[in-house]
Amino acid sequence: MTSFREFCRICKIIEETTGSLDMTGFVSELFSLVTSEELPIVTHFVMGEIFPAWSDEEVGLGPGLLLNALSRSSGLPLKEIEKIVRETGDVGKTAVKALGKASKEQVTFSSFLDSSVELSIIEVFERFRNIAHATGKGSQTSRIKHLQYLFSSASAEEVGYIARLAIEDMRIGVGEGIVRDAIAKAFNVPVASVERGYMLTNDMGLVAVTAKEGGNEALSDLGLQIGRPIKLMLAQVTPDIETAIKDLGVVAAEWKFDGARVQIHKKNDDISLYSRRLENITGSLPDIVSAVKKAIKADSAILDGEVVAIGEDGRPRPFQEILKRFRRKYNVQDKVRHIPLTLNLFDIMYLNDESLIELPLQERRKFLVASIENNDLVRVDEQLITSDSLQINNMYEQALQAGHEGIMIKNPGSPYSPGKRGKNWLKKKPIMETLDLVVIGAEWGYGRRTSFLGSYALACYDPETGRFLSVGKVATGISDEQLAELTELFREHIISESGISVEIRPHILFEVAFEEIQKSINYGSGYALRFPRLVRIRDDKSLEEVDTLERLEDMYRTQRK
Repeated sequence: MTSFREFCRICKIIEETTGSLDMTGFVSELFSLVTSEELPIVTHFVMGEIFPAWSDEEVGLGPGLLLNALSRSSGLPLKEIEKIVRETGDVGKTAVKALGKASKEQVTFSSFLDSSVELSIIEVFERFRNIAHATGKGSQTSRIKHLQYLFSSASAEEVGYIARLAIEDMRIGVGEGIVRDAIAKAFNVPVASVERGYMLTNDMGLVAVTAKEGGNEALSDLGLQIGRPIKLMLAQVTPDIETAIKDLGVVAAEWKFDGARVQIHKKNDDISLYSRRLENITGSLPDIVSAVKKAIKADSAILDGEVVAIGEDGRPRPFQEILKRFRRKYNVQDKVRHIPLTLNLFDIMYLNDESLIELPLQERRKFLVASIENNDLVRVDEQLITSDSLQINNMYEQALQAGHEGIMIKNPGSPYSPGKRGKNWLKKKPIMETLDLVVIGAEWGYGRRTSFLGSYALACYDPETGRFLSVGKVATGISDEQLAELTELFREHIISESGISVEIRPHILFEVAFEEIQKSINYGSGYALRFPRLVRIRDDKSLEEVDTLERLEDMYRTQRK
C-alpha cells in the first residue's frame, strides 16, 4: 500500500518541473510505483480530479467550505484563514501555513510532530468518497469532519495537496496529454492505443489500469458502454461557406440549433441523459426522457443531440432558459410547463451493443434515421448533402430566420471523434468571432452594483504548461439581472479577496465576442481582447473546452493577414 506522502513527494517534484517531457517522466514513475488498486485513483488525483468525469459521484466542496474546515482544524478564526489566502493566493499554501501555526499550539495535530503517522492513497480517496456521499441534514458538518480528519492525520506537505484536491485544483500542470504519454511510457503501450481507450471510455484511470494489467491487447478491447458518457465531438469555426466547401467538397449541412447539447443513453426502458459537461440531468428532463423512450426503436443506443427551449411564438428562447431546466432538482414539473423543450437528434454512436463511431457520418446517419420514430418532442434534424454553396446559403438563412445560430457543415465521410475539435465538423455563425474562456477572477462593482461581481478576468488554456493564462477582462454585455445571477453562481468558487479584487477557482466558461486580438505584455497569454463582450455563460461546457493559447495565436495571425 503506497503512502499519500510518497504521492505528494512526486507531485512536488512535478510542480517544480517546467518541461513537459520531464513532467511526463515523473508521472510515469508515479504510475509504475503504485498498485493496480491505487493506479486509477492516482491517475485522477494528478489531474486534479477525485472521480472520472462521467461519474455521478461529486465531491462538491467549494472554497468556502474548505476554509471553514481549515478554521475548525487549526483553531484560527475564519477571517485569519481568509487573510492567509489573500497573502498566498493558494488554498494549498494556506492549509500548510494555517495548520503549521496550529501545530505549534495544539497537541491534537500530532502528525505534524510525528512522522510515523502516514495516510495511504486509498484512505485519502475513501475520505473524499465519504464526503461525496454525505447528503441531507448534517451533511455539511459531516464533510467538514472528514476534512478535519485528513488534515489532522497529514504531514505539513500533505495538507497542501489535500486542500487542493478538495476543490479539484492541483496546480501542478498535469493535463490529459501528459497523463496519456505517461501511461504509454509506464506500461510500454502505444500512445495511440491510450488515446483510443480514453476516447471510448472517458476515464483515464480505467485506461491506465487496463494498460498495466493487460497491455495493448486489453486496451484494444475497451469500448463504449451504456451509462458511461463519452466526450462530445466538437466543431471549428469556418470563415464562410465557400471555404468550407473548398476544404471538404461535398458536405452534410444541418441547422446549428440555439440550444444545449445532450447525450442520450438507452438500455431497454432505462434512459439516461447527460449534459455537455457529462453531468447526469435525467431527473431534470422527465418530458424528454418520456419522449425519447417512445422515439428510440432500438434496444440500446447512445445518441447525440441538442435540446431547444421553445417560446409561445415557436422560436427558441434564450440559452439561459435551458440551463434553468438543466439545474432544476426540485419542482421539476413546474419548469416543464413553463420552459418546454424539444430534442433534435443528429448523430448516433452506439446501436444494439455495437459501436458506430468509426463508421462514416453518412452511414451513421442511416442507422440514426432507421432507429428513430419522430414525435412532437423528439426528431431527427434535416440534413442536406451537397457541394452547392447557394443551397447551403439558403439553409443558413432559413436557420437564422427561425431564430437559430446558423449551420453546421460536416464531412460526410468522417468518423465520430469524441472530444476532438477538427475540420470534419465546421460551424458558421453570423456573430463576431467568439472564444470560450474560463473565468479566473472578478472585481466588485461600484455604486448601485457594489454588491455584485461586475468585471470578470478571463483566461485561455496552455496545454504545454497545463495552466490558465489571462487574456483580459469583460464587463460589457452583462445586465443587472445577470450580475445578480453570476455573483451567486461564482460565490462558492471564490478562493480569495483583496480589496475589490477576487480570485475565482477556474470552473465556469464565458463565450466572449470581441473586435480583434492584440499583443499585450499585461496578460499572461501575451494577448488581449479588444472590446470584449459577454455573449453567454457556458456553464454547460467543461474546462477541457476552454480555448487554447494556440487558437488565440492562430486567430491573431489570421487577422493580421
